Amino acid sequence: MFYGILTGLRNELFNIKILSSREFDLPIISIGNITVGGTGKTPHTEYIAGLLKPNFKVATLSRGYKRKSRGFYLVEPTSKVRWVGDEPLQIKLKFNDLTVAVDANRVRGIEHLLALPGKPDVILLDDAFQHQYVTPGINILLTDYNHLITKDSLLPYGRLRESASNKSRATIIIVTKCPPELKPIDERIITKELEIRPYQNLFFSKIDYGAIMPVFPLEVSSQTIELVEGLTVLMVTGIANPSSLKEYLLHGSHDIYEMNYPDHHRYTVKEVDRIAARFDSLTSVKKIIITTEKDMVRFRGLESVPENIRKHMYYIPIKISFLNNAGKEFDRKILNYVKENKSNFNLYSRNNRI
Repeated sequence: MFYGILTGLRNELFNIKILSSREFDLPIISIGNITVGGTGKTPHTEYIAGLLKPNFKVATLSRGYKRKSRGFYLVEPTSKVRWVGDEPLQIKLKFNDLTVAVDANRVRGIEHLLALPGKPDVILLDDAFQHQYVTPGINILLTDYNHLITKDSLLPYGRLRESASNKSRATIIIVTKCPPELKPIDERIITKELEIRPYQNLFFSKIDYGAIMPVFPLEVSSQTIELVEGLTVLMVTGIANPSSLKEYLLHGSHDIYEMNYPDHHRYTVKEVDRIAARFDSLTSVKKIIITTEKDMVRFRGLESVPENIRKHMYYIPIKISFLNNAGKEFDRKILNYVKENKSNFNLYSRNNRI
């Protein structure tokens, strides 16, 4: 109750304009949630970035969770996780031609991006649904199929960072991590449960797992690995909910051991030693370590990973896709918004120069 009063008061201060929200004259898309981790913000941000980058100059901006640096920081492929955060670095490694930046103050971060020589046509705000100091043109709210916000409770009893009623701020709601064969009746039940408003659009997405990739490509014993019976897997994760990954691994290998750590976990030398010892204790002839794409970014930045596990360490990249051929409709909404508002931004810039 106390937590709900505090978050409700903050939202009301924005509603009555005591706290102000800044609008910018370029397309801004926010992707976020109101739960503590695990809804798939980064793969959805990557999906939108991949959709837009063939035709627009795209920038992503996030706070860079758990980074040690402060203020505005441009992410490079050579950046250290401790200075920029794991998710921004993951995006930069996947899309080297994207401008990726971090700044806890999103208003200041956008101003810095617009001051760059090659300023972006569109900015994606990663994990910014609660950051109301910027008014996005499209506000995307994610909710996990297995933990719908309407069936959750506020912190600390549940996982909600604010009341589920604040889903009303979203222009698009995406139910993530859905089973591939979601039945129409289940979609109707969820639609009713979420009380979708006339101005909102609802989509359903699922996780698609890619080919298994080496964490340290120059040191692995084999570049290609397949999940087969007889393969022993040590699954090492530092994410909010590793159950989806384990379920996927079980389709190929039934000999799986787990070492799970909290989301955004920074592995210590002692923990890496424990991982190595656990891997050495597995008696199987065919054994590998599998981790997540986000963990891959962290492990690559460690000098303490011993050689005997570097050559056996792999990760599985993920991406998202929309159910029921709804991806085309989603793409159309995003592309149309950016095209229309980019034109307005260019006109505004020309008038200011005149």
